[in-house]
Amino acid sequence: MLAALGFATITVLLLVTMTKRASVLVALILLPVLAALIGGFASDLGELTLGGLSKVAPTGIMIAFAVLYFSLMVDAGLFDPLIRALLRAARGDPLRITVATAVLTLCVALDGDGASTFLITVSALLPVYKRLGMNPLVLSGVVCLGAGVMNMVPWGGPTVRAMAALKLDGSEVFNPVLPAMGFGVAWVLVASYLLGRRERNRLGALSPPVPATDVPQGEDKRDAREPAAAAAAEPSRQATATTADGQEPQAIRSPGDGPGAVRVPPPPRTWLNIFNLLLTITLVVCLIQEVLPLPVLFVLGFAIAVLVNHPTWEQQQALLDKHAKSVVLVTTMIFAAGVLTGILSGTKMIDEMAEAFVSVVPDSLGSHLPVAVAVTGMPLSLVFTPDAYYFGVLPVLAETANGFGTDPAEVARAAILGQMTTGFPLSPLTASTFILVGMSGVSLGEHQRFIFRWAFATTLVMTAGALVTGAFSL
Repeated sequence: MLAALGFATITVLLLVTMTKRASVLVALILLPVLAALIGGFASDLGELTLGGLSKVAPTGIMIAFAVLYFSLMVDAGLFDPLIRALLRAARGDPLRITVATAVLTLCVALDGDGASTFLITVSALLPVYKRLGMNPLVLSGVVCLGAGVMNMVPWGGPTVRAMAALKLDGSEVFNPVLPAMGFGVAWVLVASYLLGRRERNRLGALSPPVPATDVPQGEDKRDAREPAAAAAAEPSRQATATTADGQEPQAIRSPGDGPGAVRVPPPPRTWLNIFNLLLTITLVVCLIQEVLPLPVLFVLGFAIAVLVNHPTWEQQQALLDKHAKSVVLVTTMIFAAGVLTGILSGTKMIDEMAEAFVSVVPDSLGSHLPVAVAVTGMPLSLVFTPDAYYFGVLPVLAETANGFGTDPAEVARAAILGQMTTGFPLSPLTASTFILVGMSGVSLGEHQRFIFRWAFATTLVMTAGALVTGAFSL
């Protein structure tokens, strides 16, 4: 009964969000509440909901202040040099930007923390995508692919859980799948290239090249041949106010201010830029080293940053007013997800779902269990929380495989190829997913429809790599 109710809740949730029948926020709250009422947990509803909210509260606090912090830094121009460097290197080419997104994500995600990866990469790259007119789903999708593969690192959540559940160490679980992870990284780069090429073609179709004969004399013909580059270059020229030879002019002529009117650029605040850079580097290092809990680090970081960058009360209030919408959109999703996980876990629906799933595994599949676990792990990220899968489903699957003469370590290796690795940035059961979609400005359903097949392909590629390199047998 509880298992069927749990599976039905997840299925309906995915259907209504992917088909846009209801907002994700409403579905995350009302569907589990309805399930709890049907299951006879009306008297415990308050306690279950509050328990789920309490668990995600630190994440919600962290996200609120992290969004404010990075929004402040974007406004202050901290990422402008990176944006200009990317635009120069990419020369306005969406394909190069997309590949650069994958490379940056793979590097940042080495810490194994999806939340900080999404905060840093999306904050740095979203202005570039907006400037070029690129689809933000490409950004959220490519970041999803890169972060998913890198979540396999030994200090990442899934691998740690797999080792703890089966009492194995890193040399038994992670080391054998390291070559397969390399296959996954290669696929992420290939996928980003393909997505970037498709985006380049889309933008080219929206802005067809201007014939060379139509370019007025004296204008840059490269802007006519490369519309995306021209669109990217124009705001950059306005923002930096540089001449063609790279020299800073004394004043910027503004055609909208009247004949002969000039606008003098504000003096650069070099010391403030240096301070913001050092503060951000310090914050990232502290995040990686876990000097303090993540919420505390972002609360302190934002308080220091806002005091230095906006010293007056009026300036601070204006900053909060400007970014309040972004904070509310992301944090409400986090707390709504807490309602879902609190009810599913508190009512033991998740546990019953795990037992039901294991019970339907046929004995004939026993000798091929590692491959089955690898292939199904990514889609099951949409159904099971990481704790439910790794501590509830995985031990039973490993014991079953052991009865057929298969090493339980092979099952653990197979699980981390998809379960809450490539699958976690699409799952409604993880709070960090809502950080990614919220900061990218896309809906969960759109994100899932756009990138699911690419993420599933990542798991398939790594599964093939694991078979080839002998991480587990067919």
